[in-house]
Amino acid sequence: MSSLRSMLISAATKGVTEARARIFGHVLNPTGQRSPHKILRKKLIGEKVSQWYPHDIKKDDPLVMARQEQERLSKLEMLKRRGKGPPKKGQGRRAVKRNK
Repeated sequence: MSSLRSMLISAATKGVTEARARIFGHVLNPTGQRSPHKILRKKLIGEKVSQWYPHDIKKDDPLVMARQEQERLSKLEMLKRRGKGPPKKGQGRRAVKRNK
């Protein structure tokens, strides 16, 4: 009699766990072995991260890029007039240090 009762109890608990797994989307693992389902269940973060940052208009609009290049060249010209621009090739600090 007790063996019948224990069989019924085990069948009921098994049915409940299977139903719970189906309802909540869990993976049944009766043997208790390690599985990658915990990692696979997570949402992918790449799409969420890319949505966080705003769209870069500089890459699409050539006028914005041309204006930035023009500003860079004008700043470089101003620095050269003051004598603060980049040195000619082979005249930099490392080249001078090597020639000593």
